[in-house]
Amino acid sequence: MPRRSPGEGSISRRPDGRWQGALQVNGVRRVIYAKSEREAKAKIQALQREAYVNGALPDPGRKTVDDLLDAWIENVAPTLKPRTIADYHAVCGRYIRPILGKIRLARLTPEHVQRMCTRLQATGAKRVPSYAFALIHRACEVAVLWGWLASNPCDRVLRPIHRAERKDVWSPADLRRFLDGTQDSWLHPLWVVAVATGARLGELLALTWADVDWETPAINIRRSVQWIGGAHVFSTPKTRSGERTIVIPQEAVAALKKQRAQQAAWRLKAGASWQGNTELVFSGTGGPLLHSTVDRAMRRECDRLSLPRLTPHGLRHLSASLLLDRGLALPAVSARLGHANPNITAAVYSHAIRGQDKQAAETLQQALGRI
Repeated sequence: MPRRSPGEGSISRRPDGRWQGALQVNGVRRVIYAKSEREAKAKIQALQREAYVNGALPDPGRKTVDDLLDAWIENVAPTLKPRTIADYHAVCGRYIRPILGKIRLARLTPEHVQRMCTRLQATGAKRVPSYAFALIHRACEVAVLWGWLASNPCDRVLRPIHRAERKDVWSPADLRRFLDGTQDSWLHPLWVVAVATGARLGELLALTWADVDWETPAINIRRSVQWIGGAHVFSTPKTRSGERTIVIPQEAVAALKKQRAQQAAWRLKAGASWQGNTELVFSGTGGPLLHSTVDRAMRRECDRLSLPRLTPHGLRHLSASLLLDRGLALPAVSARLGHANPNITAAVYSHAIRGQDKQAAETLQQALGRI
């Protein structure tokens, strides 16, 4: 048998039926295993490309998937929002680490990742499989960048697909019934402003009176608040487009005046027990409201009024859908919502955009009728 030159690699079949490949570069030898000869060749070729580009073979040492996830999150954390970091830790800890965490990176295969996806899909979880896959894929991309892996095993996996179910929003009549029926609720001003602005709940709960422009009138969105790790965490929007000024209708102005009046009464009654001095708009104690408090209150009101349950975030969707249904241009709606670009708005509210087809047809009919 002719002697192979360094870096050429070898492939052979093992007694147990698996295929084994070996490659040696600069005195460092790597061995790979595969279920087929074709897969073994692909792995050896990936190692050869890595060695050609970097002058050395990828070397994960004894590092495991757990080690990779720890290092990856630590290095990307400075660029992420607190809520995103908390979500990464939660998904990795609950779904990825129990299945893949102890596997050595050098032995991580597409089959391992595929089995993880299959197991998660079998639980009936809707978004979890695709989210967990996205995270392990990103982590492995970094491992390739760092020279820990020759290639990303996730690239050869059947990716789980999550298609969010379109939730029906209220009709204008439902909205009117809700707002009329909750006039006496202490959260009524918040719900009015939520529909009037399409702002996220976290953005509204972080709003201060200094952010209210009474002359325009408008509100200035500059930050958001989330409950993370047992504490309220304020942060700036994810993108620059998230920082925005939203012009508000007179109904929202009246709601804000109502909130200011009732808050003044609460503050006077609380006296020294009033929390903080941040001048939050939607607060009954001086401190930030919990999302869960608003969620539960709205759920109770929906049940009391015999309306389909809608979350506070559903009011944001309702606001956008109403604007699009009435023909407001997509870029204008996108800017109002704080989306990074109109494509995001188009994807989320495609149902409302499709609803404009009838209006478009009627407009063309009128034009054609004059020809």
